[in-house]
Amino acid sequence: MRFDFGRLLAIVIKEFIQLRRDRLTFAMMIGIPLIQLTLFGYAINSDPKHLPTVVVAHDTGQFSRSLMAAMANSGYFSLHGGLVDAVEAERMLARGDVQFVLTIPPDFSRRLLRGERPPLLLEADATDPAATGNAVAAVQTLSQTALRHDLQGALASLQPGAAPFELRIHRRYNPDGLTQYNIVPGLMGVILTMTMIMMTALGVTREVERGTMENLIATPVLPLEVMVGKIAPYILIGYVQVTVILLVAHFLFEVPFVGGLGWLLGCVLAFIGANLSVGITISSIARNQTQAMQMTFFFFLPSILLSGFMFPFRGMPQWAQVIGEVLPLTHFLRLVRGVMLKGNGPADLWQDVWPLLLFMTVVLLFGLKRFRRTLD
Repeated sequence: MRFDFGRLLAIVIKEFIQLRRDRLTFAMMIGIPLIQLTLFGYAINSDPKHLPTVVVAHDTGQFSRSLMAAMANSGYFSLHGGLVDAVEAERMLARGDVQFVLTIPPDFSRRLLRGERPPLLLEADATDPAATGNAVAAVQTLSQTALRHDLQGALASLQPGAAPFELRIHRRYNPDGLTQYNIVPGLMGVILTMTMIMMTALGVTREVERGTMENLIATPVLPLEVMVGKIAPYILIGYVQVTVILLVAHFLFEVPFVGGLGWLLGCVLAFIGANLSVGITISSIARNQTQAMQMTFFFFLPSILLSGFMFPFRGMPQWAQVIGEVLPLTHFLRLVRGVMLKGNGPADLWQDVWPLLLFMTVVLLFGLKRFRRTLD
């Protein structure tokens, strides 16, 4: 047989007709490029500014106020209204509510006037070195000029040479700024997100395609029992993955583990449950394994970009942060880094655990409704 362009054209037309009927695939072809362009064009920012900062000011004189004003005007620091004590500042830094804590000693003004270069302490949450690097560099430069307008007249002699005060930078939880301290714990969440959703979605969809789900329906089981039975084995698989990652993190990358293992495993359970609920919901919507894979990728892409794993979370615009707060990976990254690097306990962890539980409940109820309709 000779090559016939008429037959070729018929096959091409047939493929276009099939693509038109497969609305989900067509939507992915248009939607994924738009999401990538939007996220990389607007949401991704490697130079975060307006980072939340609190001040423990034992001296509230003119020099202290000028210094705080200079930090706010730099654009890198967003000073929270009102002053806090050292205990509350420590708690806010551990929870991740703030990125920096500036401590001004009680004798700051008096020692500065004497030319003694009093020390200022700036503590940074360095669990993500990329989020604080530029801000720390900016404040070090700022120390040379922050009080220039105040050191006039008789105080002009304090301007030449070194800065009139000593700025001490304390990078908390990651003093050396090692990226593996941030990346390796985060990989635990990324790996669990990808494997839990994909395995669950493909596993259930495969049974529907092969017809084995019909045999399961014929047995006296409830839709909830089917869903829980499908989810349970993957919980064990998830814990196996977590064990491997923790061993590699400790022995190969030497990532510290400051907190309690039990608290981390509890957070992992909530996170696995949230991801498995997404997988079950995808399997109840997808008609075949190809669609399940496409929907998994559609969920995974925003998760990895908007969670703070690849780029600083606070560097994104407000609308992107709102979307990121909905994603389970965002909260799990805070949980795993909080336990491993900060030693956080249940009081600090709960603010990121309850969003996971809420997400799991809402998505599981939706998936159960869709799954019941599929079985019917």
